[in-house]
Amino acid sequence: MRRFLTLMFFVAVNLKAVAVMAGVPNFDIKSLRLSWEVIDNNYQNKQEALTGLTITNTGKETLPAGGWKIYFNSSRNFIADAVSGNAKVLQVNGDLYSITPNDKFKEIKPGESIRIDYLCEAPVVNFTDAIEGPYFVWDAEPAKGYLPGDFTVKPFNPNYQGLITPEILYNQNKIIQDIPASQLQKIIPTPVSYSENAGTFVITNAVSLISDPLFAKEKAYFITGIEKLLGSKLKGTSKDKKIIFKKDASLGAEAYTLNVTPNDMTITASTPAGLFYGIQSFKTSISASPWMKAQASIPVPCVSVKDEPRFPYRAVMLDVARNFQSKQQVLKLINLMAVYKMNTLHMHLTDDEGWRIEIPSLPELTAVGSKRGHTLDSKAFLPASHGSGPDFDNKAGTGFYTKADYIEILKYATERHVTVLPEIETPGHARASIKAMDVRYNHLLAAGDKAGAERNLLRDLNDKSDYRSVQYWNDNVIDVALPSTYNYIETVVGDLVNMYKEAGAPLPAIHFGGDEVPAHVWEQSPAYLALKASNPAIQNTGDLWYYFYGRVNDILKKRGITLSGWEEMALRKTAVDGQATYVPNPQFLGEKMQVDVWNNVLGDGQEDLAYKLANGGYKTVLTCVTNLYFDMANYKSWDEPGYYWGAFLGIDKFFSFIPYDYFKNADVDKNGRPINRNLFLGKQRLTDYGKTNIIGLQGALWAETVKSPERMDYMIFPKLIGLAERAWAKDPAWATERDTLKARELYNADWSKFLNILGKRELPRLAYYNGGYSFRIPKPGVIVEDGKYKSNIQFPGMTIRYTTNGKEPNENSPVYENPIPANGIVKFRAFDAKGRGGNVAEVQNKEAPAM
Repeated sequence: MRRFLTLMFFVAVNLKAVAVMAGVPNFDIKSLRLSWEVIDNNYQNKQEALTGLTITNTGKETLPAGGWKIYFNSSRNFIADAVSGNAKVLQVNGDLYSITPNDKFKEIKPGESIRIDYLCEAPVVNFTDAIEGPYFVWDAEPAKGYLPGDFTVKPFNPNYQGLITPEILYNQNKIIQDIPASQLQKIIPTPVSYSENAGTFVITNAVSLISDPLFAKEKAYFITGIEKLLGSKLKGTSKDKKIIFKKDASLGAEAYTLNVTPNDMTITASTPAGLFYGIQSFKTSISASPWMKAQASIPVPCVSVKDEPRFPYRAVMLDVARNFQSKQQVLKLINLMAVYKMNTLHMHLTDDEGWRIEIPSLPELTAVGSKRGHTLDSKAFLPASHGSGPDFDNKAGTGFYTKADYIEILKYATERHVTVLPEIETPGHARASIKAMDVRYNHLLAAGDKAGAERNLLRDLNDKSDYRSVQYWNDNVIDVALPSTYNYIETVVGDLVNMYKEAGAPLPAIHFGGDEVPAHVWEQSPAYLALKASNPAIQNTGDLWYYFYGRVNDILKKRGITLSGWEEMALRKTAVDGQATYVPNPQFLGEKMQVDVWNNVLGDGQEDLAYKLANGGYKTVLTCVTNLYFDMANYKSWDEPGYYWGAFLGIDKFFSFIPYDYFKNADVDKNGRPINRNLFLGKQRLTDYGKTNIIGLQGALWAETVKSPERMDYMIFPKLIGLAERAWAKDPAWATERDTLKARELYNADWSKFLNILGKRELPRLAYYNGGYSFRIPKPGVIVEDGKYKSNIQFPGMTIRYTTNGKEPNENSPVYENPIPANGIVKFRAFDAKGRGGNVAEVQNKEAPAM
C-alpha cells in the first residue's frame, strides 16, 4: 500500500510538472472571484453602457498577465476594445464572447483586483442584461474551461426613462377595488353562464359516484384527485349524496354543464374533454384549504354553469432548447394548463443551442446536440450558451428527454386532454441539428460508408455563404437544396410518429419553425446553384423557401399530419413601389397550414401581420409579442428578469388582450412610452372572414433567461391564468364598447374582479397545488402621504410585511395594516399563503430624519 501511494504521489507530481512544462501555469482558477457591474449607463451621453468585469485574486499564487482568455455569454453587442485599454472583447459565435488581455494587462497578485471596462452598444435595463457564465481557458490548454470560484452581478440603481418605481406601482394599484371573497366568482376562466345559489354540497368519502361509461378515464382521474384532498379512499356508501357524470350529445366538443345542489353535483358533456373541463371548474370552485391540508369533508358551493370555450386552440409554447427543463417540470406545467382549460403544449424541442428529444434513428442528435460545454469547433458537443459554462453538469445547458421520458409526457398530457405539438426548427435556428449531423457524417465517412454519411447531411460542405442570424450565429441554417435534408426530415418525422403511436397520443400537426432565416444564406451553396440550374421555379434563394416548405408539407400530408410553423412560413416576399414587402403566400392557401404569428411589435411596421394572414385565408394562432410572451420582463426595473425587445409585459397585457382588435388596447410602445395612434393608420383590420381563421391564442416562454424551474414558474404564472381567460371566456363587454370612457370603466371593474380572484382564491391554492408553484409575487406599491408610508398590492389578499431596520422583510416581519411613519429607509415585501416573498420595495423619505 505504501509503495502504491508513493507511486501515485510521483505520478501526480509528474503530471503537474508536465502541465506546467506545457505552458499551463500552476494557478487555481477557483481562487478567482469575478464581479460584473454597470459603471455608466449613459456613457458620454450616448445610448451605451460602460460596464466592468472585476477579477479578484483570493489565492496564494499570482495570476499571470496573459496566456489565458475569459469566455462568457451575452445577448448584447460590445465595442471590441476595452475602455480600460487592457483587453479586447470579441464575438466567437452566437452569444459566446471572449475577453483577451493585451500587453497593458498586469498580473494579479494575491489579494489584488483588476477591472476590465468595456462598452455595451445599448443601455442596461435589468439584471438579466449582465454577462453570463464566465470561465477561463489557458492558451496552452485550449480544450479545457475552468470556472472561477465565484461570479456575482452587483446591484444597480438605474434612473433611466420609464423606470417603474414603488410610487408608480401604488398609483397603478389604486384603481383595484378590494372585493370580499364571498362576492367573488368561484370559477375561472369565466364561464359562458354562471350563477350561485344558497347552500353547499359537502363531499366526504361516503359520496357516491355515478358515471356514464364514456367517462371512465375521467372518473378514475377524479377519484384519484378527490381521495388526495379527502385524505382517504372513496367508499361510495351514501344513498343521499351523489356525484353524477352524465352524457349529453347535444353539447359541443369541449362544452359542459356543472350543476351543484345540496344533494348532488352533476357534470354533463358530450365528450370526455368536456367532462374533464367540468371537473376543472369543480376544482377551482372549492377553497384552497384541501390543497393545504387534507379535509375529511369538502364543501362545494351550489352553482349552475353552462360553459364552452371561445377558441378551439388554447396553447402554451415552452422552449426547452435554449435552456432545458426536466420532465417533472413539464408535467407540472401540463397539470396547471389542464386546470385552466388550456389544451395544447407546443414544445420547442430544438434550436441553435440544443436538441432535446431522443430520435432513435439518429442518436447523434442528442449525443451531440443535447450537450453544452467548452468547445470552439462543436465537433463533439455544442458550445456554452446562455451562461451554461464549460462543463456538462449544468442542468439548464445539458439534457434531453429519452424516448421513454417523452412517451411519459405524452401519456400524462393525453390523460389531461392536452395535445403536445412538437417543434423541430427548420431551416434556421438549426445549429444543434447541423452540428450533430456533421458528427454523423464524419463518423460514417471514417467507417467507409460514404453513402450513409451523406444521407442526413444538413449543409453543403463547400458552401461559402456569409451570413449572420439575429442571434449572431453564422452557421445555423439547414441547406434546403440538399436531397439529404429531406431524408433527415423523413427520419425525424418517422420516429416522432412512432413515439406518439406508442403513447396513444394524438399528433395532428408538427411544427417546423421557419422564423428568422438571415439574409445572404445559401447564396454560395453549390447545391443551391445546381438546383437553380435544373429547376425553372428556382430563380433566387427566396424561392427556396416555397420549395422547402412544399416538400416538408408533402412529407407530412402522406401521414395525415398538418404542417405548422411560424408566420414566415406563410409569407411570400415581393415588392410594392420598389420596396420589399411580405404578403400571404397564395401557393399554400389550400394546404390548411397553421401559422403562429408573433410579430406585432408596436412601431416596427408589422402590427397587422396576424390580421393580414387571417384575412388572407391562413389558420392563424395569435402568439403576439405585445401581449402573450411570458419571457418579456413585467416592467422596466432592475430587479425584473426577462427580455424587453418586444414589450414590457405584465399580467395586465394578457388580461387586456382583445384577439379580434388588439390595436384597441395598445397604449404603449415596446419601450413603455405612450404610442401615437396614427401608428395604426392604413393597417389591416380583421374582417369577419378573417375572424373565422383565428383559431386560438398561444402564450410563449422563450427560455434564454430561464435557467431553473423556479424562474420558469415566475415567468409563466399567474400570467397563464390571464391567457386562459382570454382564450376560453367570451368577449368581455369592454372589448367591444365603442365609448372609450365607458370601456375603461368596464375594464377597470373586470380587472379588479380578476385580481381579487387571483389574490384570494387562485394563488393561495397554487402555493400548495401539485407541490406548489413559484409564481411571481408582485412588488408592493408605496407612496408618502401626510408624512406616512402607504402601501398596496396588485393582488388583494396577499400579505404585505415591512422592516425599518434595513433588513429584508421575511415571514416574521410586522404585517402592514395601516400607514406607518415615513422615517428613513423602509422596506416592503408581499408574501403568499405559504410564506414565500416577492421583490422588495425600498423607499426613503429624504425629507425626514433617519431613524
